[in-house]
Amino acid sequence: MPAKQHGVLVFILTTVIGLTLLQSGCNFRSWHPPTPLIKSDLLTKEPIARNPALLQPELAKATAPKTFDAKFETTKGDFTITVHRDWAPHAADRFYNMIQVGYFESDIAIFRAVDGFMFQFGIHGDPAVNSAWSDTTMPDDPPKGIQNIPGTLSFAQTGSPNSRSVQMFCNLGMNSSLDQPQPGGGSPFVPFAEVKQGRSVLNKINTEYGENSPRDNVQGKFKKQGNDYILDRFKNIDLIKSVTILELDNAK
Repeated sequence: MPAKQHGVLVFILTTVIGLTLLQSGCNFRSWHPPTPLIKSDLLTKEPIARNPALLQPELAKATAPKTFDAKFETTKGDFTITVHRDWAPHAADRFYNMIQVGYFESDIAIFRAVDGFMFQFGIHGDPAVNSAWSDTTMPDDPPKGIQNIPGTLSFAQTGSPNSRSVQMFCNLGMNSSLDQPQPGGGSPFVPFAEVKQGRSVLNKINTEYGENSPRDNVQGKFKKQGNDYILDRFKNIDLIKSVTILELDNAK
């Protein structure tokens, strides 16, 4: 093609393209990127702050009052307990500190529940929190003659001395076997609290899943994967939505 004709063709194509862009509303000099669908203030929003002791349990060293009441909000209703520090000082201090640092400010699964025996909880829904508290065992509390009767709460243990950590259970039956020294040298399970109000809620907790099969390593997977694992495995599991201290200023 002769150079002159080529130049004319380029001119015509350029003009057509330019007109097309103008008709579509495009203007290269005034064009700006489209406004993001997400507001800018959300893009820089900081995560919700939480107590540093939730990931540094060594900071949770408060001494519990001699007695105090705490309210449990669950998916089956609410109940209130009274904690007695003279029954089990180490257990009472641990439970008090767990509340104070915000341990229960998330869904805590009742992952083990056996009809007529007990329901157990305390593994956190966040694996990072479980990792931080995994080795925070406390000394055994000497038995004071308080029995594991319906409506009392005790911390779980492995059967070895000084093995209690963050898992605890509420008795649903007369569990006199737990009042005895445990195989492996462990202390009896020493209650630290009793249900004061809402006893009817205890028997509403879902027990359809029963014991956790050791073969499936339910607790181990729960600790590592958090609520993503346990809520998927047990669709109808009950949850502790929160635990709050009542009338702390008047506790003695």
